[in-house]
Amino acid sequence: MDKIKINNLEIYCNHGVFPEENVLGQKFLVSAILYTNTRPAGLSDDLTKSINYGYICNFIEKFMKNHTFKLIERVAESLAKALLTETKNLEKIELEIKKPWAPIALPIEYVSVCIERGWHTAYLSLGSNLGNKEEYLNQAIKELGDTNECVVTQISKFLTTKPYGVIDQDDFLNGCLELRTLLTPEELLVKLNSIEKNANRERLIHWGPRTLDLDIIFYDDIVYDSKNLTIPHIDMQNRKFVLEPLNQIAGFKRHPILCTTVDQLLKNFK
Repeated sequence: MDKIKINNLEIYCNHGVFPEENVLGQKFLVSAILYTNTRPAGLSDDLTKSINYGYICNFIEKFMKNHTFKLIERVAESLAKALLTETKNLEKIELEIKKPWAPIALPIEYVSVCIERGWHTAYLSLGSNLGNKEEYLNQAIKELGDTNECVVTQISKFLTTKPYGVIDQDDFLNGCLELRTLLTPEELLVKLNSIEKNANRERLIHWGPRTLDLDIIFYDDIVYDSKNLTIPHIDMQNRKFVLEPLNQIAGFKRHPILCTTVDQLLKNFK
């Protein structure tokens, strides 16, 4: 991806652990690498199709002057989030916050924190078989859309499907959605669990009835395993109620382990 670089933007503002730093202020140097597609602007000579680095510099200065944090780690994290959520065409950012006057009483050029943050694409499945099923699914979509770090970009049609695993229960209403998110996989899982809790989800029986069930199917093209989470979803290829709605919005998406598209998985489903 193309890059626009800003090196050592000098800003005098108030960040630091010690009270004196918050009151008196000090110099910071901010460097940023903005990842975007510059080709449309390069072909058209139209600034609106790129990122205005003058605007970005002023945004950084205003943000750092209008906020006070103890840690430059927090400065970097908060600034990156603000830039990503408020800057059109910005896909990823590398930020370095330098602190030349760090109060350590030793000769030093500067202390800095460098981070890389960006948008990711996740595909989620949604299901409900208790109460007003459609209302539960729509409420989940709304809560995700209301999250500052998430943007819902596509939603499948909702399908009525037979229960999976425990079959002695009501039919499910299922769907899938595409999500752009700044959250890590584990942070996204926490968010989904919170939304399920808001829908009064109870985990009493494995594969049992539920007001709302939200699963991460894909997250970019990563293969991820932890105590709480496996990506791609470990059983997605065996679940027609996932493959059918997912195929509506991402039939082209290739499973990073099986090396087969969603459309192929659905066609080969037995």
